[in-house]
Amino acid sequence: MPSDTQNADTALNTFISQKAVAEYTFDSDRGSPESELCREGGEKGRECITLRMHSTRLFEAMQKQGFYCAVPMDPSRTHIACKKIPQN
Repeated sequence: MPSDTQNADTALNTFISQKAVAEYTFDSDRGSPESELCREGGEKGRECITLRMHSTRLFEAMQKQGFYCAVPMDPSRTHIACKKIPQN
């Protein structure tokens, strides 16, 4: 039986593979074992999934997928935005 970590990684990979060039954002409550990952645009508008993954691990997983992630310039915003790094 796959662990929560394996399930979260699989769900993340599947979600990103559907639209790899989209801009993604994620957010979670401090210390929460779950994070919400969203992407904007497309026919469906805003699409989100909830992953059983702490935000620090999601940040690391997004970087491993080739995304640059950063907090927004506006200090009132708490999400993290991720954009795919173009490959030459």
